[in-house]
Amino acid sequence: MHSTPKLKQPVLPHAWADLHAEDQNTHWLEPQAHRLAFADPEFMLRRETRGIRLQLELLKPDLAQAEAGIEHTVVVFGSARFTDRETAQAQLKSALLSEQAEKIKAAQVMLRNAEHYENARVFAQSVAHSCACLPDDEKLFICTGGGPGIMEAANRGATEAGAMSVALNISLPHEQTPNPYVTPDLSFKFHYFALRKMHFMMRAKALVAFPGGFGTLDELFEVMTLVQTRKARQVPILLFGSDYWQRLINMDLLVEQGMISANDLNLFRYVDTPEAAWQAICEFYQLKVS
Repeated sequence: MHSTPKLKQPVLPHAWADLHAEDQNTHWLEPQAHRLAFADPEFMLRRETRGIRLQLELLKPDLAQAEAGIEHTVVVFGSARFTDRETAQAQLKSALLSEQAEKIKAAQVMLRNAEHYENARVFAQSVAHSCACLPDDEKLFICTGGGPGIMEAANRGATEAGAMSVALNISLPHEQTPNPYVTPDLSFKFHYFALRKMHFMMRAKALVAFPGGFGTLDELFEVMTLVQTRKARQVPILLFGSDYWQRLINMDLLVEQGMISANDLNLFRYVDTPEAAWQAICEFYQLKVS
């Protein structure tokens, strides 16, 4: 049974408790009054110092990316639940041996969704290979949320093409560890979703949204809202997998009901292949790549 929520219970998690939950060896967290203020973790993690932590989460990834020469990114969103084709095929084989209908059905779905993983991987390879010939100040780098699924696929594709890639991970109750394909010096961890979202947009020159769930939708509509309200410049917003997105969201209905203008439909476009996605970005910026 769930306990009854208390009115005075804080909605936002306390950073101090979050850090304790992550660190098994917490002796260094024990309070010491004689510590310098900025070297005292207990003080730095108080609720009253939240503003300082927000500044730090803004500054740390920004400085590290600037030092690495990361000026422009292609942000790739999508489900964390997808696997690569080889893994999905093995899961289906195991399910067939079990002769359990539910397991077989779930494994078949995973195998179909593995195509999205492979497409994200190929797309990232295309970006990395094509941008290798561009001047340093024009290169585009893959940026993801750093987790498994589509995020892993994009980081993997960039790594296989010999390029750096960025990960903006988030501390969650069910730990989301960085996938093994992220460039280690560009793997960042956030406590605040708001700062993480800001970093996605700070260097983004394009957004490619593969099929996904709540998190993908949240990030997608955040970007679309910023562009629609002119809080951010227009960038290519590509919905990869037209069948999925058109079945999930009836954009025409929003226009019919007067919720958005017809021009707002120009904020995004559907694509179905890695080649079409990369071509749309190249056309938008008139990139001359081989």
